Amino acid sequence: MEVAGIYAREAAYLERAVQIGVASGRVISVSFPTQPDDDATADHPLLDRVFEYLDGVSDIAFDDVAVALTVPTDQRAVLEQVRTIPYGESIDVAGLAAMTPDVDPEDDDDLILVRTALEANPAPLLIPDHRVRDGPSAAPPAVEQRLRSLEGL
Repeated sequence: MEVAGIYAREAAYLERAVQIGVASGRVISVSFPTQPDDDATADHPLLDRVFEYLDGVSDIAFDDVAVALTVPTDQRAVLEQVRTIPYGESIDVAGLAAMTPDVDPEDDDDLILVRTALEANPAPLLIPDHRVRDGPSAAPPAVEQRLRSLEGL
């Protein structure tokens, strides 16, 4: 992966761009701006994979992509579990809490922790928060719905 930069392409399916930020060879952000940054470059292997996914190739996975999670440790644990939810499958917030170490799905504060982690997700799509059906997504609502539709969720 490139060491650093901003990479973006227009995605017709999403009706907006997909933009990734990379630093030290790790993805630091994924966003979906209506217009990509002026200094963004369109050529990046990860964008190639994203666009294969958006074209409906269901065996595209992003679990091998290094994502720099600069969130608190408890939120990181939640987001790491989100990465294990397979393509075309979904889970609810309580189920995600149950599969996260040291998080109790019966504890309201822990459910708030899960929702907060989903909102703070720096790399929606790579960390597929759209697969958590009753939780917030860091992606814009229209993008979240299109991703869910693409996967039949």
